[in-house]
Order: sequence, then structure tokens, then C-alpha cells
Amino acid sequence: MATSFRDWPWPLQALFYAGFAVLLVLAGLYIPGLPLSNVRIRLEGAQAQLKPLETEVANLRVYKQRRAELQSEMDALEKQLATLQTIVPEDKQTDQFIIMVEGAALSSGVAIRHLTAKPVASRSYYFEMPFDIDADGPYYSVLDFFARLGRLSRIMNVGDLKLTAFGGAGGARFHIASGTSVNGTFTITTFFTKAAEAAALATGKTLGHTR
Repeated sequence: MATSFRDWPWPLQALFYAGFAVLLVLAGLYIPGLPLSNVRIRLEGAQAQLKPLETEVANLRVYKQRRAELQSEMDALEKQLATLQTIVPEDKQTDQFIIMVEGAALSSGVAIRHLTAKPVASRSYYFEMPFDIDADGPYYSVLDFFARLGRLSRIMNVGDLKLTAFGGAGGARFHIASGTSVNGTFTITTFFTKAAEAAALATGKTLGHTR
């Protein structure tokens, strides 16, 4: 005799309802046209789009870290460039350079008698601006003068140096300081980088200094 569903033990009834619910869910998910099936399809499409986006975000994190490193490197290079522009400026800055040299001579007790600007020489990436200088003073003062030139912020080279014993004040055109024993002639060369300034010193010009 057939048994009514209501007469089934409640565990069997619960199992039946659970199985029926699973069947309904599966049917809704996989039978085309049903709402649950449409939702499943959209979810799978969204997951497929999410994966490349997650990969792209991971790559962008790497670029973000690299950007911070590049910014740090750029800041360091900007500081280095500012330092280089101080020691090798773009412009000649002739007046400032002469003032620096005269200041070093004055601090050392050396008298600059003549300062002659020579023509600018062009090189591959920079320009040389030489000056012939005639100076005198006590021997150790002259040594101190050269030491001070080496500590100036602008790069310069000293060449063609000739030191001779001073012959005395007799017949001199300048006032000779007490203790002067050495006369020196030499060339100081400094540098700049701006091509537009290359033709400014076409000919030499002599500047007289009397102390």
C-alpha cells in the first residue's frame, strides 16, 4: 500500500525538500533564459574581466614604486646639476670671475698688476676663457694665493706659471708692498658652456691694477 508523503518520517521529508531545492537552483543556473542562469553568465563575464584588471593593477603597483625611485634619482640629478652650474656656469660671468680672483689676491696680500683677457677657445662641449695675469707679493703670500684659487667655487686651471725674484722697487711703476719678493706671470683658464657667449671675447683686453 502506497504511503502518503505526509506520512513519511520528517528526516526523509527534509531530505526530499533539500534535494528538490538543489534541483531548482541547478535548473535556474544552467537552463538558458531563466533569471539565475542570466545572473551566472554575467558573473562569469565579470570574473573574466576582473582577472586582467587585477594583473594590470599589480603591474601598476610596480610602476608606482619605480616612479618613487625615479623621482628620487631626478632630485639627486637636479642637485648635481645645480652644483655643476656653479662651478661651470652657462654664461661667462666675466665680472664675477675677476672679482673672485681679485678677492683671493687681496686676502693673500698679493698685488695683481695686469689682467689680460685672451680670446675664448671652443671645445667639444664647453668653452675656455683664459686670462694672463701679472702679480707680485711675498713668496708665501703668492703660495697662499694659489691655494685660495683652488678653493674657489668655480673651476679654473693655472698654467704657464713663471716665478722670478723681485728686483726691487727702483724704477717700478707701482707702489711695492713691504716684503714683496716674488713676481709671477701665469694664465688662469676658466670655463662656461653657453655657445651664444663664444664670440664675446674676440680680442684681448688689458686691465691695469695699481696697489
